[in-house]
Amino acid sequence: MATAGDIDFSDIQGLVVRGYGGLPEACYLLLRIREREPARVWLQARLAELSYADNRPRQQALNLALSYHGLVALGIEEEILVGFADPFRSGMTTPHKRRLLGDEGGSAPERWQWGGPDSPPVDILLLCFADGRTRLAKLLASVTDDLDSHGLTEVARLDTQSLPDFREHFGFRDSIGQPYVAEFDRQTRADRHPVPLGEFLLGYPNGYQRYTQRPLVEAGLDPQALLATDPQGSPLRDLGLNGSYLVLRQLAQDVPGFWRFVRDQAGAGSAVALAARMVGRWPSGTALVQSPDGDVPGLEDKDNFAYHASDSEGLKCPLGAHIRRTHPRDSLAPEPGSDKSIAFSNRHRLLRRGRAYGPPFDPSADPVRYLADLDREPEPVERGLHFICLNANIGRQFEFVQHTWASNPNFNGLYRDPDPLIGARTAHGQRQDQFTIQQRPLRRQVRGMPAFVTTRGGGYFFLPSRRGGQFLAQRPVRQRIANKRAAD
Repeated sequence: MATAGDIDFSDIQGLVVRGYGGLPEACYLLLRIREREPARVWLQARLAELSYADNRPRQQALNLALSYHGLVALGIEEEILVGFADPFRSGMTTPHKRRLLGDEGGSAPERWQWGGPDSPPVDILLLCFADGRTRLAKLLASVTDDLDSHGLTEVARLDTQSLPDFREHFGFRDSIGQPYVAEFDRQTRADRHPVPLGEFLLGYPNGYQRYTQRPLVEAGLDPQALLATDPQGSPLRDLGLNGSYLVLRQLAQDVPGFWRFVRDQAGAGSAVALAARMVGRWPSGTALVQSPDGDVPGLEDKDNFAYHASDSEGLKCPLGAHIRRTHPRDSLAPEPGSDKSIAFSNRHRLLRRGRAYGPPFDPSADPVRYLADLDREPEPVERGLHFICLNANIGRQFEFVQHTWASNPNFNGLYRDPDPLIGARTAHGQRQDQFTIQQRPLRRQVRGMPAFVTTRGGGYFFLPSRRGGQFLAQRPVRQRIANKRAAD
């Protein structure tokens, strides 16, 4: 394990270390590069304004990431590009990725609002945060007033919406159960199992005590020595060090459809209980394994529970519940209930940094209020989650969780049971639309479950370190100089 003293926090973009909870207003700008050289000048100016992990911003924050298409548009050479991970390079709209991520039918990329094959490419992602709407508006104006003159086009502007009590649109407390990264925490937590730093930052040992694939470049391509040397001891320079891969997906949520379904299945009196079993938590955030019979606000901050000893059969929290699938903790092979099982789960963790968008179904974000008037919206309203996560290995982390845990109909010994919230409703051309509740003497199966979440857009991005960003922004200049010298 690296220690905080070994890490240059001034080289790490702030989004890796914190979610900017004190900056409730946010907007994500998706940009396309039309002209390489003017865009490079703009990029260099923005890099100087970014927020890094050594300082906690109080009023506003700015972070930036680049897509693979964006790196190509900047003129980064192929010998550098090949060092980036294959999932990042291939993106999420290939036929294979559509099946892997469940982006078919209503979620097919051809239907996306951005990021799909029929929409303009997204090259740069700019993440803007502020303590209020006025400051956010000023920040957005400052970073966009010269886009056209610098060869850039705004593809989309993804606004966000703060909901009461840190809830998401279905009415459940969100942002609970984040991975514990010891290097980011000021206090050691003996009751938590730390996730290795290399699961989220490139250039550090991961859960296998190995270094995840990252772009390494020849020293001759870095004459100004902007990049650090390879920590594994090779003569190469490490472009990936202190960087991460960022996944962005716009997920629309059918809130009235979700609550109508659970009401019709359970009746109004027990609809919240059924919804809690699908989620794995009560609306307050309290986990079912902690309080299976009712919501007990105040337990949501105690996230150090496990499943195997207290609920191996799923009688408290169903085996297919959303939070149990996306973070199985100690419940899976090779040895359920052991440190090995926890370590296995920790190799597939995600740092979640997303935010809601669109107006809440009710200003209270309270499911009880939802159920009281499910017909308040005669026409569908666009709302959902801008899902953002950070991981060092897209394939083993984000894609694995989405495919092998969330959309797998046979997860944990189940049959035809996808994740009730985010799982695909078809697999291998067959409907997978049931949710099983383990109980005695007989289990209960909820069938005919429609999709409650639809993908509206998505993309993979590289979140560079300070040094990495400087290298990428200046790379075309150095190449022109080298070409001129060769010609002379």
